Amino acid sequence: MHPHADLLLAEPEHDAGAMGPAGQLWTTVADLAKWAAFLAGQRGDLLAKDTLAEMREPAGVDDIPGQPWALGYGLGLQLWNSGGVRLYGHSGSMPGFVGMLQIAEDGTAVIVLANSTVGADMTVAADLLKILAEAEPAGQPEWSPRQVPDDVRAMLGTWYWGPAPFTVSHSGGLLHLTHAGGGPPVRFRRSGETGDWIGLDGYHAGEPLTLVTGSERSVPVLNLGSFLYTRTPYDAAAPVPGGVDPAGWMAPPSRPG
Repeated sequence: MHPHADLLLAEPEHDAGAMGPAGQLWTTVADLAKWAAFLAGQRGDLLAKDTLAEMREPAGVDDIPGQPWALGYGLGLQLWNSGGVRLYGHSGSMPGFVGMLQIAEDGTAVIVLANSTVGADMTVAADLLKILAEAEPAGQPEWSPRQVPDDVRAMLGTWYWGPAPFTVSHSGGLLHLTHAGGGPPVRFRRSGETGDWIGLDGYHAGEPLTLVTGSERSVPVLNLGSFLYTRTPYDAAAPVPGGVDPAGWMAPPSRPG
C-alpha cells in the first residue's frame, strides 16, 4: 500500500535463491496450525516432549530498558516475554508478506498473516493469546495414574536445606524442586549417560541432582551440586556440612515481662 495514498502495488513473486533456507517457505493458516500443534507436543511421537521442551529453553536473550528480557532464542524457536508469560514460535517475512506464530505454554496458539513488507504490528498475536487466556482459561487435563520408577519415587516429597522446606515432584518426565515459600520451580531432566538428574533452570542449570543413600547408619540425602537436602531440618544422622549441634533443637529463651 502506498504510504500517502489509497493505492496498491502488487509484489512480484520472489525467489531468494541461496537465501531460500532462511525463510522462503510458503504455507497456509491450516498448515501453520498443524505446525503449532506439533511444536506444542500434540501431534504424535515425531519428537520426544523432552526434546520439544529443550527447544524452548533460552540459549540467548535480548533485554530492553525496564524489562529483564523481552526476546529470547531457543533451538530454532523465538521466545517472547509477554507480561511475564513465556511464548514461543517464530515470525516470518518475504517481500509483501509478514507472519507470526506464537504459542502459549498451555498449547494454545495464534497465527497472524498480513500483506505487508514492514509496518504490520505483530504484537496483536500476544494480545490475542492474552484475551483468550482471560476469557477461556485452560482446563486441567484429565487425571490418570502414572507409573513412576522406584528410584524416582524415593526422591519425591518434602526435603529441607537447613530449615527451609522444599518439595520434589515428578511431572512430564521431569523432576520439579519447589520452595515452599513460592517462586518458580527448578526443573531437572534425567541424563541418559549418567542416570543423574540435570538442572535446567537458573542458578542450578547444569547441576546434577542425585539421591545418596549412604551407609546403614546414615539417612538418605539429596545432593544438588554439593547442596545437601535432608528429610527433616538439620537431621543429625545426615552428613550436614559443619555438623549439627549435639544439643539439638531447643525452645527459645523466654522474654521478660
